[in-house]
Amino acid sequence: MSAAIETRTPRVYARRSAVLAAAAALVAGAALVTAPAAEASPPTPVSAATARTYLGELTVRAEGSLTGYSRDKFPHWITQSGACNTREVVLKRDGTNVTTDSSCAATSGSWYSEYDGATWPAAADVDIDHIVPLAEAWRSGANTWTTPQRQGFANDLTRPQLIAVTDNVNQAKGDKDPAKWLPSLTSYRCTYARMWVDVKHYYSLTVDSAEKSALQGILNGC
Repeated sequence: MSAAIETRTPRVYARRSAVLAAAAALVAGAALVTAPAAEASPPTPVSAATARTYLGELTVRAEGSLTGYSRDKFPHWITQSGACNTREVVLKRDGTNVTTDSSCAATSGSWYSEYDGATWPAAADVDIDHIVPLAEAWRSGANTWTTPQRQGFANDLTRPQLIAVTDNVNQAKGDKDPAKWLPSLTSYRCTYARMWVDVKHYYSLTVDSAEKSALQGILNGC
């Protein structure tokens, strides 16, 4: 989750039944397809009711500083099995008709981004987002963890912490919490808030007052 970069405007191509070959060529050229072909599928977060309870149990504290922070202190992406690392596992999990080569790299498939409703036919256009960003975790208590603990957090496939989304949407999110950034697809915000609280509660991370207020507002409307 790096700093925001210049946003690339997705290209939208209309499908025309009379020109299937042309449409196929557009897909091969890594154009954006707007019709959802897949849904990302991280582990299901807790219910809205449970998330509201969890949110009430989180310690409210002003965010700490980034002094000493480095992404290298959250080792990722680690090997999960065979030649597959965490990113590759999530790409296969969240994509549709994903094929991989002998090194486990995705060579074809499609990925639907829950944040903005875009579908991408190239893995290069997809980032794996940490729902609770690494820098946010650092400011919320992870600065006191051991490196193995931070590695577990950065590669957690058990909690709803990792999701494949449009790359520049992820980059625009950066390390912002829900008081400063939410998915543009409003229908996903309830799920996003449930995921955020689920992860923060499991890892005993703190929330600041603006973050808590934003989450309460979303969860109360779920």
